[in-house]
Amino acid sequence: MAEGLRPDPMPEEREATALSVRGDAGTLKLVSKATYFKEAALKNLFLACAFMAVAAVALIFVFVGYRGWPVFTEVGASNFLFGREWLPTQDLFGILPLFVGSIVVTIGALLLGTPLAVGAAVFLSEIAPPKVRSVVRPAIELLAGVPSVVYGFFGLLILRPIVADLTGGLGFGPLTAWIILAIMIVPTIATLTEDALQSIPNGIREASYAMGATTWQTISRVLLPAAKIGIVDAIILGMGRAIGETMAVLMVVGNAPGFFRGMGKPLSTLTSQIVMDMPYASGLHRTALFGMAIILFLVSMGLVLTVRLLSRFKEEGL
Repeated sequence: MAEGLRPDPMPEEREATALSVRGDAGTLKLVSKATYFKEAALKNLFLACAFMAVAAVALIFVFVGYRGWPVFTEVGASNFLFGREWLPTQDLFGILPLFVGSIVVTIGALLLGTPLAVGAAVFLSEIAPPKVRSVVRPAIELLAGVPSVVYGFFGLLILRPIVADLTGGLGFGPLTAWIILAIMIVPTIATLTEDALQSIPNGIREASYAMGATTWQTISRVLLPAAKIGIVDAIILGMGRAIGETMAVLMVVGNAPGFFRGMGKPLSTLTSQIVMDMPYASGLHRTALFGMAIILFLVSMGLVLTVRLLSRFKEEGL
């Protein structure tokens, strides 16, 4: 017999091997009952966690809707949504100036913060050496952990005087809020954009370089178009972060419930007005604040739905 070849085991050896993997009852036992019990318990635990998350969202929506719905019947949906004056002492509950203020502050923050965040993501993903990346990435992530009130103090004490000199006013207004919110949304957009860029296969980069493209041409004409769905997702989530911000905006926007009149003129947003009025509001005024919360909730749901649809399009290759 050739060296290294092992003969087939004898029947006695095969029987001994089979007995070694058999249980007391003579049946094969791969998983014990205790293991099955633990897996079932973990499955039920995870199911309960998922159910609690869904139930929390549903309860918040029901509570806010129950408290805020009377404003649509007593004031009227058109008067509430398209009214041009917010004067609770005169029973005027038009939130259109506040909604426009929220949109103005959010759009301005996106215009300032998106290029900065995308540029940082491209730098970290495609250009930065490992040592630089190990310093820059934690710094960007640290921005997400700074409390919003700290951003508010920074805007109030540092940015506001600078904006006041530029605009000739007091420094409260959209411009100060734009700068603060632009900094606040950078971590969200930069992190998600970097993930989108890193998800692109390296073969695409190598093919671009093999055709003679430079690094900038590869980034601008190959990688960014390939990651556009992920970048749009990041921008939409950054928009949700900006439109829902309260404390920092409250401290720098001026809180004047009127329409946008300029970068240095005070205005108010839905979130800041809710925080300002809630401590003393009562009756229909308090109901109107819950109605504003309904609008914010619906806007957030719309943004999340948009992200989900874009993700589905990405998976389907559309």
